[in-house]
Amino acid sequence: MSASVSTRPLASSYTEWLRAQPDDWLAELLRARPDVARPAPPDVASLAGRLIGQVSISRALDQLDAGVLQVVEAMLLLPTPIGCSDLAGKLVGVPADDLARSLDRLTGLGLVWGAEDALHLMEGIRLLVGYPCGLGRPLANLSGDPDADPAALVKSLPELAGDERALVERLAAGPPQGRLPEDWTPDEHSPGTIGRLLRRGILVRVNDSTVELPREIGLAGRGDAPFGPPRLRPDPAAGQVEPVTLDKMTAGAVLGVLQNVEDLLTALDLDHAGVLRSGGVGVREHRRLARAAHVDEPTAAVLLEISLAAELIGIASDGEHWLPTRMLDVWLDQPLADRWATLAGAWLGASRQAGLAGRRDGAGRTLAPLSPELIRHGAPATRRAVLEPLTSTAPGTTWSVDELLRLLTWSAPRRGPEFAVAARGALEEARLLGIVAADALTGPGRALLAGADRLERAVAAVLPPLIDHILVQPDLSAVAPGPLEPELSRSLGLVADVESSGGATVFRISAVSLRRSLDAGWTAQDLHSFFGRHSRTPVPQTLTYLIDDISRRHGGLRVGTASTYLRSDDDSLIAQVTADRRLTDYGFRPLAPGVLVSAADPEEILNALRGAGYAPAAESSGGIIFSGLAQRQRAPGRRTSPVPRHTELTADQRQTVIRRMRTGDTAARAQRRTRHVPSIPGLTTATILETLQRALREDDGLWIGYVNADGQSSQRFVEPISLTGGFLTAYDHRREEPRTFAVHRITSVALADD
Repeated sequence: MSASVSTRPLASSYTEWLRAQPDDWLAELLRARPDVARPAPPDVASLAGRLIGQVSISRALDQLDAGVLQVVEAMLLLPTPIGCSDLAGKLVGVPADDLARSLDRLTGLGLVWGAEDALHLMEGIRLLVGYPCGLGRPLANLSGDPDADPAALVKSLPELAGDERALVERLAAGPPQGRLPEDWTPDEHSPGTIGRLLRRGILVRVNDSTVELPREIGLAGRGDAPFGPPRLRPDPAAGQVEPVTLDKMTAGAVLGVLQNVEDLLTALDLDHAGVLRSGGVGVREHRRLARAAHVDEPTAAVLLEISLAAELIGIASDGEHWLPTRMLDVWLDQPLADRWATLAGAWLGASRQAGLAGRRDGAGRTLAPLSPELIRHGAPATRRAVLEPLTSTAPGTTWSVDELLRLLTWSAPRRGPEFAVAARGALEEARLLGIVAADALTGPGRALLAGADRLERAVAAVLPPLIDHILVQPDLSAVAPGPLEPELSRSLGLVADVESSGGATVFRISAVSLRRSLDAGWTAQDLHSFFGRHSRTPVPQTLTYLIDDISRRHGGLRVGTASTYLRSDDDSLIAQVTADRRLTDYGFRPLAPGVLVSAADPEEILNALRGAGYAPAAESSGGIIFSGLAQRQRAPGRRTSPVPRHTELTADQRQTVIRRMRTGDTAARAQRRTRHVPSIPGLTTATILETLQRALREDDGLWIGYVNADGQSSQRFVEPISLTGGFLTAYDHRREEPRTFAVHRITSVALADD
């Protein structure tokens, strides 16, 4: 905490101590513990009540590193109040600066209060720390005998045999509990080391399988370091990566994830995925989308989750399908840097943990991507906790994953084993996005975590220039030697399929891909012009022949709506379709020469004909071939990711809360100390005016009885501002604003005894 604690006289209670702190300090407290700020506490006493709640204390402890937690545990072992010098004498090896930092941190979180020579630890912490400093419980608590004498047991320690002393030293180092042998029986002559120590009373049996070393004996066994070795911050071994290499790796990751997301969403646009009962995506659809994006299934799950967080996909209005939103169309038209900024920003703040997809829950069910079961409100904090340590390193500094996780474990030891799993997943996702590369934080990653206004500039700085050409090879492959301009990339994705990606992307041109472009409304001339305009190598004659051959056969059959009609100038082709047994389920019947009709949906007929090996084309009611029978469907774009809980208040909001608490304190104090003054017969306006003028002179608050224009009476605590022309202007604490009161409507008045 940057603001210093008040140096006013020692308060006798936690609430009084809080009340004595300056507003800047309280603002920092509300920032550090946002869960106590919503809804706004009416006064400081209410704030104190929230701060001592077990759930809130637990959240505050979760923020502490191992060094600060050691100070907390040490304070639990010392009698209250605690002096800083006493604490320093017990924490052997802890530097004075580290101890001061820990106490400042604890005070700033409201977990420690009081003066430097009389510190108090919040009592509720004792219930949340099982074995402080790895020491057991006091002998009186373990044995149930308040008259138990641990001093006699401590004096007997030098008499122990070697094996007994070794066991005591091991349990004294922590943890203080040990397990009994499976064949052990509670016999007064039980053999073995544990049996002898139990008979001496140095170990206490706490249940059928566990023994515990009392705290007093553990402290004696530790010698000069009673509270254990200092838990100092680990210093990760650092490496270095060249800036040019880091930028290249960053650019590759950025371009790769953008292409993967575009491929995945294009596949989802062409063939919507069904919504499971759980709200997620099924296994088959998940695999299909992974193949379309050329990634493995875990990566596809991450891409789906990022797309959901960026609101590029959503659930259709019918509630049965996952499909793109209209935001996808906007996103595709943005520059590459803007696209990446959208994805990275959405990932950083998403309250979902993509790495859980594919795992099993407590009931043995597999968690599906996009399902509500992946919601984890702590996910944004986890991502920042994993990446924040890297922001303090110089650009290009590398830390191994194990070194980083060791530092993270020290930074928040109470997070538990699940945090380590989530942290590894967050690092993998950061690598996928290009936030981390070669175990170093990238330039765009630093800008993202710093909340830079022009994040796009940091991304654009590492991206290579876009190219507007390809290299068409005689084997009908097309090589893109770098990132393509968006329009060229989309067009090439329509006329060819990605075969491999990397520094250069290889596309494969085939009859299927060319037919796909013709289905989208391209002509043979358009295809010849496209390859001739963009290929830096001569267009192979085999490609020219293939385009001409496909275009001649394409559109021999045309599908429209009649319900659905199928027409062709080729009578033999119509006869072939009519006789094709694979199409009998669609009930084709002749309507006129060269025309068949069916009750099936036009899109269904198109797919059936293509599946049977024909090459139909869709046409409008005017007979013009066009790209599709309907505009692409879009999801409404509703937010499906939950808003994080306990969001931090803004600086202005924190100041407003503090003003209200101060006002509430003033009103509560006046109400406690001021006797209610009813309307007194014979009380004159002159007496009221005299009291009001006195309050103005002495700058005192007062209670007034007031009757409004509707005849309703009320008691108001006010602070007078001015008294002019029979009207009192005062700050009304109930309304929290200045009000004007007619003096002749005031029925009673009394000064607040401050």
